[in-house]
Amino acid sequence: AASEQPADTGPHTSFKLLTGLAIESLVKDLQAAPGSKDIVSATDQALSITVTVEKKKTATEFEFHEFRDHVFQVIEGTTRYELGGSPRNSRQTKPGEWLAPDSEACTSIALRRGDILTIPRMTPHRRITETRVTLLLISATTR
Repeated sequence: AASEQPADTGPHTSFKLLTGLAIESLVKDLQAAPGSKDIVSATDQALSITVTVEKKKTATEFEFHEFRDHVFQVIEGTTRYELGGSPRNSRQTKPGEWLAPDSEACTSIALRRGDILTIPRMTPHRRITETRVTLLLISATTR
């Protein structure tokens, strides 16, 4: 028997094309005025993509997330992540979100242009940028 196909619901608008030129323009804008810009933010908060440019910035605390995984790609520049270990004196800031001033026995990883870092949920992490970095962050949230 032939399998049943779902009815056509008309034009599909769930996809989004982010052209290289559009991202390049956004990066140039952020390099002129460092900050972050969400380029994809799903209405159900399951997926977000953010472009960030920062200069000489250090996260004061480690963060970790019960329901969120991260993928970082360095577009330009360098940064360093401190990852893993055992968070000390952690506190929950909202459901599923945690901060800790320190993470004992964490690993330090230097990233440069083109590098991709994946950070699974519940992995303590913080970023230290001594000069300048442009990066892409993809966050996936599931419960």
